[in-house]
Amino acid sequence: MKPRDHEILEERKGKLELRLARENLGEDLERPVLGEVNVHYEMSGRTQATGCGGIAAIHKMAVRLGLDRALNERLRLLKVHLPYHESDHVLNMAYNVLAGGTCLEDIERLREDGAYMDALGAERIPDPTTAGDFLRRFETPGRVLELQETLNDVREKVWRRQGAAFLRRAVVDVDGTISETRGEMKAGMDISYKGRWGYAPLIISLANTGEALYLVNRPGNAKSSSDAGRWIDRAIERVGRVFEEVVVRGDTDFSAARDLDRWAPCVTFYFGYDAYANLVERAEGLAQEAWKALQRAPRYTVATRERARRENVKERIVREREYQNIRLVSEHVAQFSYQPARSENTYRMVVLRKNLTVERGELALFDDLRYFFYITNDWSSSAERAVFECNDRCNQENLIAQHNAGGVGAFRMPVGDLVSNWAYMVIASLAWSLKAWWAMLIPNATESRAALRMEFQSFVRRFVAIPCQIVRAGRRLVCRILGYSHHLAIFLRTFERIRRLKFT
Repeated sequence: MKPRDHEILEERKGKLELRLARENLGEDLERPVLGEVNVHYEMSGRTQATGCGGIAAIHKMAVRLGLDRALNERLRLLKVHLPYHESDHVLNMAYNVLAGGTCLEDIERLREDGAYMDALGAERIPDPTTAGDFLRRFETPGRVLELQETLNDVREKVWRRQGAAFLRRAVVDVDGTISETRGEMKAGMDISYKGRWGYAPLIISLANTGEALYLVNRPGNAKSSSDAGRWIDRAIERVGRVFEEVVVRGDTDFSAARDLDRWAPCVTFYFGYDAYANLVERAEGLAQEAWKALQRAPRYTVATRERARRENVKERIVREREYQNIRLVSEHVAQFSYQPARSENTYRMVVLRKNLTVERGELALFDDLRYFFYITNDWSSSAERAVFECNDRCNQENLIAQHNAGGVGAFRMPVGDLVSNWAYMVIASLAWSLKAWWAMLIPNATESRAALRMEFQSFVRRFVAIPCQIVRAGRRLVCRILGYSHHLAIFLRTFERIRRLKFT
């Protein structure tokens, strides 16, 4: 940042702190703070501004990473460019999501924002109808795969910028979800086991950063594990190029024996396993000495002194109305060797025993023991560690939630067939990846981790929705920031780093 920028930031910060200080409450405390104001609106004759000035910095990062060039070289979906290229369409839809858009129609709002287009250095951007036509050009799954591999090639450049500790271990999570649609004419949709019409996307992600490495659109009646093996193979090959060790995690649907034998020599895996009768019988036959109490770490560390715990209102209502309530009493872990059917290898089976009490009101009805099984080829870590690895995979549910309507909206399925909706899913997810890349390029490690964990809408409000006056001055595009937030210092430091970095 320029010295003058530091001065302005400090000046605005000081004014804001003074304004919000408790000593500065004002003189008339009898009048509400939010009162009537003599408001007038008028059009600016010369100045143009946009509410999402941070998009220029995101675009700068994408260009410096070579994302636009890679898209144009590899996709080849357009025979003639009048005037848009493949990168224009992909980035336009991804930026629409970053600018707060929730559907293709929201692109029209950006086409009417001259300052927004100036911030991107564009005279015009594709309209919603043209965007939909572009999505329909992804006629085969191979086209969508080429798009995903292009994005993954760019992703590797950001990974290689991280430290040695980051590159030591990659954790790949896999799960399926259901994307419901009320449309009746969307080709490829089907009815799920929950009775919901739509599609059944498969998500393979990198837990280290929360990036979706591969998204696969499937009919709504597809099982979570349907065709998952070959996509996991791709993810293993992809991250194996960069990371020293690869770990794969998934729930019970992904523990097929034929896949385990193939993955065992090259990765460490942790999968949930169905509680078949023979496994429960073996767990019940273990000696008492084989079980060890499971001690879970506290959710957070008390920095000062522990506060009094508030009343559990939900628990009180359940007791008062004498609903059936299942309460956890204790947890124990044990392990034994196990060779799945149709498997040539023997693996480590970790079993978690939950001791539960079933209550109704104040009356305890009976005790219940439930067994949960986890299969792994990790023979060196403790059994507790294997359980925690499988539990940590549940964080992928947050990634799926962020890709749903409350965040990126990648599963909205805006067009009329499975493959075109698959392409939109990948392009909308690019907005989430751009968030992750920006976070990884923040110079301060603590601030970088905080931005990685940040929800999508929070990231947009802090780093994209920055009101800016857009000025074209000679060969420069100047974005004059009009407001203040404490994230601006992080934003400016990161932008300066991106300007100086040379990606290969």
